Amino acid sequence: MSKDKFKSLKKLKNIRANLKSRGLRVVFTNGCFDILHLGHIEYLQKARSLGNKLIVGLNSDASVRKIKGNGRPIFSQKARAVVLASCECVDYVVIFSESTPLRLIKALKPDVLVKGADWRKDKIVGKDFVASYGGKVASVNFIKGYSTSSVIAKIKKTK
Repeated sequence: MSKDKFKSLKKLKNIRANLKSRGLRVVFTNGCFDILHLGHIEYLQKARSLGNKLIVGLNSDASVRKIKGNGRPIFSQKARAVVLASCECVDYVVIFSESTPLRLIKALKPDVLVKGADWRKDKIVGKDFVASYGGKVASVNFIKGYSTSSVIAKIKKTK
C-alpha cells in the first residue's frame, strides 16, 4: 500500500541502516513533483535503476512557495506525496521543509545522489558530502518538452 511508503526522517534512518547492512544500494533524489507527468516518471524510473531502493525527498508546500513563488504548488504536499508513493519505482517518500535537501542527504547517506541534467554537477546540493564517503552523484536527462512549468503554461493557453 502506498501510504506505507511515507516515512519520517527518523524512521528512514533506521530503514537505511538496515538496507546498508543487507548490502542494498540506496538512491536519493528530491523535488517538488507538482503535477506529476511523463518527464517525472521517466526521471524516477531512471533514478531507481541506479540502485535497489529509491528514496524521494519531497519539498513541503512552504518550501515549494519559497522556490517557485506564489501560486505554487498546484497540489498540496499530501496530494503530491500520495501520487509519488503510488509510483512503483518509488520505495519511500519523506517531506522536507528546507529549501534544499542537505539535511536529508546527511542523515541518510545515500549510495547514489540523483538530480536532473539541468543541474550543473558543481551546483548539486550534497554532492561533496556524498563523494566524501565514496557515494556517487548521477545526472539524469529529462524528456524534452516535459516540465511542470510547460504543463501549466499549456493549461493557461487552452483556457
